[in-house]
Amino acid sequence: MTKIGFLHPGAMGISLAASAKNSGHEAYWISDERSKETRERAEKHQLVDAKSLSHLTQTCSVIVSICPPAAAEDLAKSVAALSFDGLYLDANAISPQRALRIQEIVENTGARFVDGSVIGGPAWKPNNTWLQLSSDYAQEIVQLFSKGPLETNIIGTEIGKASALKMAYAAYSKGTTALLAAILATAEKFNVRNELEAQWAKYEPDFVEEAHARTKRVTAKAWRFAGEMDEIAESFAEAGLPSGFHEAAGEIYQRLADFKGAEKIPELETVLEELLDVKQL
Repeated sequence: MTKIGFLHPGAMGISLAASAKNSGHEAYWISDERSKETRERAEKHQLVDAKSLSHLTQTCSVIVSICPPAAAEDLAKSVAALSFDGLYLDANAISPQRALRIQEIVENTGARFVDGSVIGGPAWKPNNTWLQLSSDYAQEIVQLFSKGPLETNIIGTEIGKASALKMAYAAYSKGTTALLAAILATAEKFNVRNELEAQWAKYEPDFVEEAHARTKRVTAKAWRFAGEMDEIAESFAEAGLPSGFHEAAGEIYQRLADFKGAEKIPELETVLEELLDVKQL
């Protein structure tokens, strides 16, 4: 049995912790400064509260970082400052460049680093969520989730490769959702949304319903996706491609950040009003 520390088990992280427990391992977390929802998730799945980062790094031989992208590097620095020398998995939606920076931070204290990324929603069903891995130590991570339902896939040993795959995947899946939201808001502003949707329906009968559903469904996670778009923009720039599209997508998601924690999926009109709010322009 391996003791694994999860920093920090949000909706996605708690599903990874559940897969680790299902595979016979012990999952730890830190309750300090975490939200009521996070505490309830951790209690429901019987995670062990390490109370402090110091105690977690001393107790756990593996740390899984699963946090908002902008916090990933600082979190790695906090762990490294405590001289953690175990196995560190960064499973965040970060650029390959940031993955390399985090590798350097982590390995400076003698720890081993695995570049990872999660594709799919929270891992509660088999064949639904994949943890992509790239590192010489990736097989050690695979063994921690051997009984699922989280799926694992090693795509190489090069650090940054797993992160690059996530960036390319989310650039389309989440980037186009932001574009759809902006298109609908623009059409609403100029009072042509009905006409636009009628034209869409002539070519793809189900597209209007899909566009509405994607725009409404993304609101709860928009606060997190804003940072992810920044990581994708950085990845595009490193590849020599324009970064502006995903910088704009990040702004779209930032305008929807107030929907975080909403208990119900909002009506489309409410979403479009938030995007067009003149206070944000």
